[in-house]
Amino acid sequence: MTERIIHTLEDVEEGAATLALMCPRLKHARALTGPLPLRRKPDGFAQLLSAIVGQQVSIASAAAIWGRMQEAGLTEPAHVQAATDDALRAVGLSRQKIKYARALAEADVDYITLRDTPSDEVIKQLVHIPGIGPWTAEVYAMFSLGRADVFAPGDLALQEAARVLYDLPERPKEKAFREMSQDWRPWRSVAARILWAYYRVIKDREGIR
Repeated sequence: MTERIIHTLEDVEEGAATLALMCPRLKHARALTGPLPLRRKPDGFAQLLSAIVGQQVSIASAAAIWGRMQEAGLTEPAHVQAATDDALRAVGLSRQKIKYARALAEADVDYITLRDTPSDEVIKQLVHIPGIGPWTAEVYAMFSLGRADVFAPGDLALQEAARVLYDLPERPKEKAFREMSQDWRPWRSVAARILWAYYRVIKDREGIR
């Protein structure tokens, strides 16, 4: 695999500088956002399980449930497989999330091999697991594997940031947004960082509709 990996803030800044030369609007957004975050996270089962836990609940609720799962030792595949439904419900998992947690635990993903697997193949493998959609797989590739050229066109904050920054009549649909992001290669993950940071700027400035 020859894909660029983002290891440090210097890598992020290199990508941001390149994008600023490529696109005046991204340059403008970058000027408003200040330093961009590295946003690197661990890889592996627990990271994906945490993403499932966080689906369709508030950040605070997700953190509370995840904290209980950590205390109960339910962050390893074998422990999730061995746990009863009652034990998983007791830490706050819904029936659907219990199903997803078990599916992930039983998927036997080789997380070490994924580190050297092309991003498209990583995403393809992960979305076959119940409970892992394209957004979760793309974000895992971006931040847990550090891929420099992955984008998440289904993310509503990215769509809204692009609508405002590029003066679009509406938020771009996922397919069109994916095509739009091709202009930011090979630094689409850094473009996403810029747009997420820009979203926070515009949200504070004028609210989001």
